[in-house]
Amino acid sequence: MIRLSSVAVVAVGLALSGCAVLKSPDPIQTYRFGTVPAFGGVDQGSVPSCSPTGVNLRRVEFNTAARGDQMLTATGNETAYIGGARWVGQASTLFEEALQDGFASGAPCLRVTSGPLTRDGLSLSVDVRRFETVYSAPGAVPEVKVAVSVQLLRRGDRAIIKDARFDIVKPVTENRVGPIVAAYNEATADTVRQIVDWTVREVAAAPPAQD
Repeated sequence: MIRLSSVAVVAVGLALSGCAVLKSPDPIQTYRFGTVPAFGGVDQGSVPSCSPTGVNLRRVEFNTAARGDQMLTATGNETAYIGGARWVGQASTLFEEALQDGFASGAPCLRVTSGPLTRDGLSLSVDVRRFETVYSAPGAVPEVKVAVSVQLLRRGDRAIIKDARFDIVKPVTENRVGPIVAAYNEATADTVRQIVDWTVREVAAAPPAQD
């Protein structure tokens, strides 16, 4: 049985006979996503010979309610966090690490960096707008939903060369934290794979920079 805690946290103090009574906090179990590779192991014999194209990966934007270490759920218009469970780090950081790993293993002809911007070249903007466990009704078996918008920009004038949106839905096998985390892993791998494949295609088709 999953325990949900309201997004709005209310602190209640209780004093008996002039002494504060403190309740021991519930134990917290931490979980990780991004462990399912978006691409299989790289066979060095199959890596194409190419001069990598440089692409700057801007800092990933993330839905405010979901970017921290708590697991966001939604049932209709109501939101809550799963009690007793946390991500091992900030969800935004774990997602960005999974995305960087995806580019490293799935785009050998791109040189993706997150360092300082230079005037020439291309820039990739990634905005994770939804990253949550969605219930059709209280206690139902949920789905994990991820929605991401991406833009490929020319850094010199910030012109948008191409944009796209990816909506990923992964069913959860049962209403427990373990299967929910497994669905997040699958959803993240699917999302990363689609972003990387899209970026590879659009960078190859991008018009050359104007002098």
